[in-house]
Amino acid sequence: MVAIVLNNHRTFIIAEAGVNHNGNLHIAKDMIDVAKSCGADAIKFQTFKTEKSISKHAKKAEYQKVSTDVSAHRELIDYCKLKGIEFLSTPFDLDSINMLNDLGLKTFKIPSGEITNLPYLRKIGSLGRKIIISTGMSTLGEVNVALNILTGSGTRKENIVVMHCNTEYPTPFEDVNLNALLTMKQELGLRRIGYSDHTVGIELPIAAIAMGATVIEKHFTLDKKMEGPDHKASLDAAELKAMVLAIRNIEKAFGDGIKKPSASELKNILVVRKSIVAAVNIKKGDVFSDNNIGAKRPGNGISPMEWDNVVGKTAKKDFKEDELIEI
Repeated sequence: MVAIVLNNHRTFIIAEAGVNHNGNLHIAKDMIDVAKSCGADAIKFQTFKTEKSISKHAKKAEYQKVSTDVSAHRELIDYCKLKGIEFLSTPFDLDSINMLNDLGLKTFKIPSGEITNLPYLRKIGSLGRKIIISTGMSTLGEVNVALNILTGSGTRKENIVVMHCNTEYPTPFEDVNLNALLTMKQELGLRRIGYSDHTVGIELPIAAIAMGATVIEKHFTLDKKMEGPDHKASLDAAELKAMVLAIRNIEKAFGDGIKKPSASELKNILVVRKSIVAAVNIKKGDVFSDNNIGAKRPGNGISPMEWDNVVGKTAKKDFKEDELIEI
């Protein structure tokens, strides 16, 4: 299985399949193929036992009426291993946590709705796995309490990535509040932050990367016209690929932070910079002054930064107009 990458140098990109497979194992496998081909690091599904996670009195979506089974999970995990992409799934109840743990998941994704579920948080925290937790609908205080529960139950804080998120689907741009990423990182003392995006398009995940997010999660679908609650607001394959490519390009552009000429622009220095030249014809014995010298390209002579050292010196030979000055 591909090792999960959670550091400050490479973004861990989760292609969120969610329930967009519509309960069809063949569609789920097709989504794995697409996620891999688009360059995602992981594909994430949802795991729940309806009777354990939703009250019989609560209104259910069609996909919530049928629980996912162990054999289907095992088949998808094996298929992800074959394709070289990380399998992730969000559990929505304690039984599902146990099932995923028994299946060997090394990373658990906690959805926004479970951030105030004490028994749930304690259970996942006790496993000592890597944790990615979404924080939609939450205050900073609620996030801090959830973190304390997870760490108090046995998970090291450095193994937890907190994801900024808005649960409205699709999220209006004015409700995204990307600056909350920086607030959480600073106020909660986090090494890593992430962003789970529910807006339309790919702009916001890209912006989040520039703000320091190291994990990105985004819904995708094989066909936006399919029946289901999430298809219309999900990325299609082309959009997912464009998002991944944009993120990878931004990673390359970050660099090492040292301000110096890049390898690609070194050749431009002589062409673009200027040298001290004769502004007019200069005779041997003339004194260089602001009136008879100037600065012009190329930059293969004396730098104009040496102007004050040249002014006042005597010409040792004749110089024609535009000829490089020598002293």
